[in-house]
Amino acid sequence: MTAAAPAPDQGTAEQPALIDALSQLIQEALDKGDSYGKLAARAIDPETGETVSKAYLQRVVKNPPVNPPSVPMMRAIATALRKPFRHVQEATARQWLMYEATELAGYGDTVRIIVSHLAGMPDSEKRRWQAMIEAAEKARRESDE
Repeated sequence: MTAAAPAPDQGTAEQPALIDALSQLIQEALDKGDSYGKLAARAIDPETGETVSKAYLQRVVKNPPVNPPSVPMMRAIATALRKPFRHVQEATARQWLMYEATELAGYGDTVRIIVSHLAGMPDSEKRRWQAMIEAAEKARRESDE
């Protein structure tokens, strides 16, 4: 099970633009020597066989469509870019939804619940909990020696 949570609020501090994240991934591949044609030739969803055209890839970079790509299209783009699907999925969420998630994959519900409680605490309280956890871990290691 994977729990996603919104990224912590950074207040009014200026954040890097989340717009065009998928466009940037495609542009990076072009900058490294791929062409739209080469990308389109590889852009085949391994599950459904759906393809993404050269024209669509160009549109995503130069004048992104209003709607995000479908899941099969994202898998095809991931295949074309030789990137994990998750990477393309996150870039799509950033570009079209202006959403960035953080994830605690591989941990049980207890850890996710603890982290969600910590996330809502002021920094001073987080530092106090960090010190307690680190002291407990140090004591455990010393007793194991």
